[in-house]
Amino acid sequence: MVETAPKASRIFRGVLTAFILLVIVAGGYVGWKRFGPQAASSRAAEAAQPVAPVPVRVATAETSDIPVYLNGLGSVQAFNTVTVRSRVDGQIEHIAFTEGQMVKEGDLLIQIDPRPFQAALDQAVAKKAQDEAMLVSARADLERTRQLLTRDFATKQQFDTQQAAVNSLIAQIQGDQGAIDNARTQLTYTTIRAPLTGRTGFRQVDQGNLVHATDTNGIVDITQIEPISVVFTAPESELSEINKAQAQVPLKVWALSPNAKNVLAEGQLTLVNNQVDTATGTIRLKARFENHDHALWPGMSVDTRLLAQTLKGVVTVPGTAVQRGPQGLYAYVVKPDRTVELRNLDVGIITTDKAVIKNGLAAGETVVTSGHYRLQPGVAIQVVDNAPQRVAAEEK
Repeated sequence: MVETAPKASRIFRGVLTAFILLVIVAGGYVGWKRFGPQAASSRAAEAAQPVAPVPVRVATAETSDIPVYLNGLGSVQAFNTVTVRSRVDGQIEHIAFTEGQMVKEGDLLIQIDPRPFQAALDQAVAKKAQDEAMLVSARADLERTRQLLTRDFATKQQFDTQQAAVNSLIAQIQGDQGAIDNARTQLTYTTIRAPLTGRTGFRQVDQGNLVHATDTNGIVDITQIEPISVVFTAPESELSEINKAQAQVPLKVWALSPNAKNVLAEGQLTLVNNQVDTATGTIRLKARFENHDHALWPGMSVDTRLLAQTLKGVVTVPGTAVQRGPQGLYAYVVKPDRTVELRNLDVGIITTDKAVIKNGLAAGETVVTSGHYRLQPGVAIQVVDNAPQRVAAEEK
């Protein structure tokens, strides 16, 4: 029993030594396979294999005219609005329009009972006729007094008195004519006509009601919607360019639906306000639209698009070609050997689909528009067409 333990210990140490030797031999073999001459030649062969070109989409820089638009929010306003009121007191005899009706300038709206005003006119006419008859008699007396005066049968005082009577009647007749004109004017006020062409709103009175010249509510509102106006704003930084362009030709303005997808009407800029809103840093503008189809309605909110200017003959590329990096804006330009180089750009305005290049690109050069994330200067590319995109667009 005493000899058994040392023997077992010797066996364990032998097995452990053999295991360690086996691990050392295996590690050496793996290291030889990985770092030996064959591994080095294998890595060299892999490095010698060409890198696959990066698939990209490209576009050509071209010279074109670019319209510069200013987008904003606006509200539609009636071109003119009139509250129709009575200018005399009386009872409504007839209403000649319906609510919401389009009326033309001069159309009959309301007829007020004209009889009291006709009677006043007749009285004024009769009074003038009476005074004219008295003037005829007074002039005859004046002529007789003049003849008597020449023969010393009348005094100068009698003649002057008769002359004063004639002059008084002449003045009275002039007053009568003024009364006639006033009565005739009051009579015309009993017929209320549309002062402009437009659309009527809610009627505030009914037939048979009494109306007064002092009524504040009026009879009906008429709004002119052909043409119609849209008031909107633009940044004050654009004021100089707007004024310069407007001085040459009226600028075009489009009114769009609130989602900016549908064009409702096309009009012209008619007013640049005379002061800037210091609270918002904007300038108010007004555009006129003919609105024959009544697509615009007073009170509507619309998106606006103002054609501020058109850049002539500038170099442009698709907006997706312009990328932003630590050094600013750049693009990958395709070289003749189908590799790319990074080109820093001086970019002007960027529209929804175009970017204006001030410096860094020339018309005719090819730039990458898609696939930038795998590119580096000097990397080879493979140009793919837009067929998948076109198919997807047709399916939509």
